[in-house]
Amino acid sequence: MTYCFYIFICLGLITLQTTILPCFQAFGGCYDLLIPFILYLGIYRPAYEGIFAIFLLGFIMDNLSAGPFGLYGTAYLWVFISAKWMVKFLHVANRVLLPLIAILGVLIENIIFFGTFMLLGTDFHLSPEAARTVAFQMLWALCTGAFLLVFFDSVHKKWEQWIEEQFSKESGD
Repeated sequence: MTYCFYIFICLGLITLQTTILPCFQAFGGCYDLLIPFILYLGIYRPAYEGIFAIFLLGFIMDNLSAGPFGLYGTAYLWVFISAKWMVKFLHVANRVLLPLIAILGVLIENIIFFGTFMLLGTDFHLSPEAARTVAFQMLWALCTGAFLLVFFDSVHKKWEQWIEEQFSKESGD
C-alpha cells in the first residue's frame, strides 16, 4: 500500500509542477518539486521503497521533458544516493538541516543537468541567466524544501495509520 501512496504523490507533484505552477509568474523559476520527495525517500524510507518511486518518476519526467532520455532518472538516482549517504553522516532528525539538504538536492540536479549538456557537446556555457536561475531555485529550496520534507513525512504517517485502521476494521468484521 505504500507504493500506492508514492504513485499518488508522484502524479500529484508532476501535475502541480507541469500544469498548475506555470500559470503563476512567481513560480516561473521554481525548482523541481520532485527533489524534496526524492530526498524524503532517501532520508526517511528504506532504499527498496525509494528505488521504485525513483524509476517511476524518472521514466515519467524523461518522457515529459525535451531533454535526453535518462537525464531525469539519472539525476533523481544521484539525489537519492546522496540523501542515503548524508543520512550516515548527518543527524537528519534535526529540522535545521533540512533546508540545507533541500538546497544540496537542487544543486546536485542542476550540476547533473549542466554536466550532461557539456558532455553531449552542445554549445553550452554557463550564462549569467542560468546562474541566476540556479540561485533562484536554491532560494526557493531554502524557503520551501524543509516544509515539503516534513509534509511528506507527516502525510505518509497518516496514510499508513489510515491503512492500518482499514485493515483492522476488515479483520474485525
